[in-house]
Amino acid sequence: MRGIRVGRVAGIPIQLNWTFLVILPVFAWLIAQQVQRLIEPLNGVLGLGVAPGSLTGGVLPLVLGSAAAVGLFLSVLLHEFGHALAARRYGYGIQSITLWLFGGVAQFEENPDDWRAELVIAVAGPAVSVGLGLGFGAVTRAVSLPDTAAFVVGYLALMNVVLAAFNMLPGFPMDGGRVLRALLASSYSYPKATKIAADVGKLFAFLMGFVGILSQDWLLVGLALFVYVAASGEAQQTALQAAFEDVTVGDIMTPGPEVKTVTPRTSVAELLDKMVRERHTGYPVIENGRLVGMVTLEDAQGVREVEQDAYTVGDVMATDIASVAPETDAMQALQAMQSRGVGRLVVVDDAGELVGLISRTDLMTAFDIIRRGGRIGGRFRDRGDGVVPR
Repeated sequence: MRGIRVGRVAGIPIQLNWTFLVILPVFAWLIAQQVQRLIEPLNGVLGLGVAPGSLTGGVLPLVLGSAAAVGLFLSVLLHEFGHALAARRYGYGIQSITLWLFGGVAQFEENPDDWRAELVIAVAGPAVSVGLGLGFGAVTRAVSLPDTAAFVVGYLALMNVVLAAFNMLPGFPMDGGRVLRALLASSYSYPKATKIAADVGKLFAFLMGFVGILSQDWLLVGLALFVYVAASGEAQQTALQAAFEDVTVGDIMTPGPEVKTVTPRTSVAELLDKMVRERHTGYPVIENGRLVGMVTLEDAQGVREVEQDAYTVGDVMATDIASVAPETDAMQALQAMQSRGVGRLVVVDDAGELVGLISRTDLMTAFDIIRRGGRIGGRFRDRGDGVVPR
């Protein structure tokens, strides 16, 4: 998830996704509209003693709503730090923590593959939220606060407990869903545990979306859609990781002699004709035997039709080449494609020479072969016309 980097805490980058900048004022406004209705339950649960009607004058509700919204998202940030620091304890790197539309997300460099580690990491976030809720609640009882401060602190005490409880619901990939997967993984393989947890998460998302539609709570409907899509994506990602275990780029790539290439002097018109004939949308660019760039259909489409004979591949190609080595894990290659937003990677050796090309299609074909019982990286390899001995 991309965002604007706003700082670094304990070596972990903190980002704000653009959706956070939209939802923060919306949350502030929603809380401001509910100030009067929230006083009674806060008084009842925490014994705040806030006088009804004392917080409704002028812009005061909006100020309180803004303070409560900022405090809530800071609490979410600490919740994510709970996950991140627990993951770091087990040796997993943290790419970033990002605040966005539905709260926060800690992005790890790799997913935990040990069920005990995942269990601790998943529980750490809600544990932080419960701790914050109890801490804010203790402040309201130990310190005599003005009504305005009592409302904000009491609201954060209650909402942190609600946040922890909601996150522990078994809606994979929410925290409760990850706890469920970890417990399942103690008895089943990780892919099977993920599939079961993902199916439970999809069911939970359906029920949550149904409730959201009935109550016309469109934020809940959006959250349900996110949970459903994320559960499906995580299940697919885990299946890919299991399938590509011990499979390298060299096992799947199109070897160098079979790679179709172009030169910098090829016209854009000739390039487009070549793409139509050979049904490829990207080519390495070779000059004097050296790899000098990569050109794709998107690059060629940036040239107007009347100018396609005048412009050459050298004018439009990318020189920042996304590449991998033959010994790179297949899953790492797929992740590199996803992070760079490309559909193919050139494969180069230690000397920087082109030795092959690997595309997203190659990876998905290999995955399908493995899923159907074939072998990649062993005795068999797909040549485009079925599985034949290597």
